[in-house]
Amino acid sequence: MTPFRIAIPQSELDDLRDRLSRTRWPRSLPGADWSRGVPVDYLRDLAEHWATGYDWRKHEARLNEFPQVVTRIDGLDVHVLHVRSPEPDALPLLLTHGWPNSMVEFTELIGPLTDPRAHGGDPAHAFHVVVPSVPGYGFSQAPPAGFTIDRVARMWAELMRRLGYHRYGTQGGDLGAYIAPAVATVAPEQVVGVHIDGGFGFPTAADVPGMTEAERAEWEQMRQWMSGGVDHHALLRAAPMTFSYAWNDSPVGLLAWMMQKFKEFTMTVPTPEQAIDRDQLLTNVSLYWFTGTSGSSSWPMYERLTVADDGGFAWPKGQRRVPSGVYGGGSALMRRLAEQHNTIVHWPEGNPGSHFVAMDEPLAHAADIRAFFGGLR
Repeated sequence: MTPFRIAIPQSELDDLRDRLSRTRWPRSLPGADWSRGVPVDYLRDLAEHWATGYDWRKHEARLNEFPQVVTRIDGLDVHVLHVRSPEPDALPLLLTHGWPNSMVEFTELIGPLTDPRAHGGDPAHAFHVVVPSVPGYGFSQAPPAGFTIDRVARMWAELMRRLGYHRYGTQGGDLGAYIAPAVATVAPEQVVGVHIDGGFGFPTAADVPGMTEAERAEWEQMRQWMSGGVDHHALLRAAPMTFSYAWNDSPVGLLAWMMQKFKEFTMTVPTPEQAIDRDQLLTNVSLYWFTGTSGSSSWPMYERLTVADDGGFAWPKGQRRVPSGVYGGGSALMRRLAEQHNTIVHWPEGNPGSHFVAMDEPLAHAADIRAFFGGLR
């Protein structure tokens, strides 16, 4: 375990501002608002703030408030935030971020989880928090060809063993929702529970024959929702290297791509920063920019780890040995499907938030995590 501190050279900050100032802006296409992608006026304003209003050093210092290490696991250097609770009997909790996100996803969640006493919560429900950066993301080394979710899960189990944690919970959303249950599969004697933001029980075409008429209508609505926006799964399966040239060379190109996806992921509001703090969004984009990981982070897509046997979208695999819970439950259909492959003990309704709830609803997210693990300690 080698102590780590983020220290981006000033020359890289100067280069970023220079590139932003020399952006070759396209003409606006006909159409209203976001109908043809990220609007030019919107992105100009955000890029100007990134160049002249956003303070990377301030947010770098905030990230450095969290103790960090780098450790080599299975041949790869892995960057880890490891924040112990002031409560000695806290339960260790392994948080795994999603795509196109990073450890930045959890910066507002860590405090309420590690020190609930300071956030109006019960200190008996505190956590020691471990946030590794998935290989290929942030300061973690990029993985080789053929990398899998199960391999990450085995790495995470080894990480927790090295940290001295032999009984812990796992949690994640988006990509993290695939990895969290996989850790329970490889280390069922150590994992006390699996909590994900969403993804348990989503139907596929294979489930349609067993659906009622009402459930088929619900399935059609889900398909319409899933087919909206840019299909990054298909795009990154096809040519991730081709697109990464633009994302790695142009900060505005990277910013546009990120805002396109966060617009789709913050479906409850007109623009992403109405759900997530603007500077937190830019800190996440900046981390991708400074580490050059826009291409290497797409390995789950180009390794086809989100593709089902029938060629459709594959949701996270279930497991029965460890109890599971979800932040955003869903309909009776979704619960019925979730219970086919999971031991569901927590299925709330009405929790607020969009796709990355740790960013837009950190207090509600922390409360739900505490509620789930409160019955498993």
